[in-house]
Amino acid sequence: MTKIFNDPAEFAEDQLAGFLDLYADRVRGVPGGVVSLRSGDPQVAVVIGGGSGHYPAFCGTVGPGFATGAVVGNIFTSPSAAQAYSVAKAADQGRGVIFSFGNYAGDTMNFGIAAERLRAEGIDARIVIVTDDVASADEAEKRRGIAGDFSVFKVMGAAAAAGKDIDEVERLGRKANDATRSFGVAFSGCTMPGADEPLFTVAEGKVGLGLGIHGEPGIRDEPLMSADELAELFVDKVLANRPDDPAGDTVAPILNGLGTTKYEELFLLWGRIAALLAEKGITVVQPEVGELVTSLDMGGCSLTLMWLDDELDEAWRADAYTPAYRKLGVGIADLRPPSQGELAEEAAEQQAPEATEAARAAAGTARTALQTMQQVLHDAESELGRIDAVAGDGDHGRGMVKGIDAAVKAADAVSDGAGVAWTLRRAGQAWAEYAGGTSGVLWGAALEAFGTSLTDDAEAYSDADVVAATRAFADAISQLGGAKLGDKTLLDALLPFVDTLQEKQNEGLAVAWPAAARVADEQAKTTAELRPQVGRARPLAEKSVGTPDAGATSMALLLVALGDQLNDTSHRKEQR
Repeated sequence: MTKIFNDPAEFAEDQLAGFLDLYADRVRGVPGGVVSLRSGDPQVAVVIGGGSGHYPAFCGTVGPGFATGAVVGNIFTSPSAAQAYSVAKAADQGRGVIFSFGNYAGDTMNFGIAAERLRAEGIDARIVIVTDDVASADEAEKRRGIAGDFSVFKVMGAAAAAGKDIDEVERLGRKANDATRSFGVAFSGCTMPGADEPLFTVAEGKVGLGLGIHGEPGIRDEPLMSADELAELFVDKVLANRPDDPAGDTVAPILNGLGTTKYEELFLLWGRIAALLAEKGITVVQPEVGELVTSLDMGGCSLTLMWLDDELDEAWRADAYTPAYRKLGVGIADLRPPSQGELAEEAAEQQAPEATEAARAAAGTARTALQTMQQVLHDAESELGRIDAVAGDGDHGRGMVKGIDAAVKAADAVSDGAGVAWTLRRAGQAWAEYAGGTSGVLWGAALEAFGTSLTDDAEAYSDADVVAATRAFADAISQLGGAKLGDKTLLDALLPFVDTLQEKQNEGLAVAWPAAARVADEQAKTTAELRPQVGRARPLAEKSVGTPDAGATSMALLLVALGDQLNDTSHRKEQR
């Protein structure tokens, strides 16, 4: 259990502050993460990242010969697009930026948005996604990234340090990913800071096969096995999924510990794995055994093999110097802190545009609605986390609370003259930035779309305007998330709500909204019988059956509460 913390909600930020103080001789903090101190000629920036809780991934591998920067999200939660953009801007040396991360929906969306923003500014931005986990899907492109992140990042970092251009660094990164396979097991679950119980448990005498690194349980449990049996399972699973056309029988292995599996246990297990690989004619190059991609205090381990050709072999052997990983040979004497000019780059604060009286009044209504949402989410945080932990990482409640708190704070901070569109856009941006993850980016984009639809130059707002804004809210989530009705997501509550609201809008919002919210609540409950088709829960579809979707549940709770608020307001007006 994670025991050392002050405010659990600030754990990611607090641990990063300590990390930055400890390694100030080689990295520096920037908004959203860390970047390496520079040395030598400019190079392609390899920017990696993901949620906290995985150290040494991700900030522990920033330095010469490895990553140029790391974006640091909340525990097990994708960093926001704003954080990814900020780190990339600080890491960019004029030769382009490559984002690399594990294949998770929130990371894909947030890093994708950041890359688009960089390209709009003329910075060449590429993306290399890691898909090494053979247990998570049959199709390679749908697999999630686990400890194979380390192999892919190492290859790209070496290529960038060698002065290769962005096309070559990207090509080698994709080549490394295509050549990398992993399989893992869990002996025990991990516990979020401040939580009383782990996100999942493994029954006594059992081992969970096919673990994730975000607190997801294994795909199925099997009887606990001996070291010899576990070594054979690892080798058989990974070799059975070897690349279709490997360059040969030479591999770079990683035996990775997840957090509480002791090094001595890993050494013992490696001895058995090494013997099995030798029996099968596999040549091993510079194996890594230890904690490289962890999951807080999870008990478990994984085996990763990257099949090598001459190019990948050279990159794997290349020198590196980072807080958590070092190979001798890299000169560090000329590492230098950033210049005053580099530190002085600041974006001018945006000012709210002029708004009509109606827009300013609507902004007050929007702030009240956000405060109502804040109370609902704080009350429901634990239950939403419990629901999400059944087949996910258990962070939905905490992520929603972090998002709404940031949104309320941002909305309260805008000037009194700001309109509803500006207020909701700022609230949405703050939600996405501070919540991160899939729900963070979706809710952030949706709030922005709602505000943008209303505009700040209207002399009045009709019920039809609000209905159109809710449609824009839903469209933003549909387009960005790529899900559809029936996929067991928040859309299963949201889309029926919007359709019903539109059908009943002639009855007035005070009647139509609560009626539509009741439909959303009913539809959220029916998601218990669905199997997830997208997201982290998809590999654990069977475990999800019988439990409603956390995103649909939180959506319904909020819509019902806003309907109650609208009803109360309407009654007060009628009584005047």
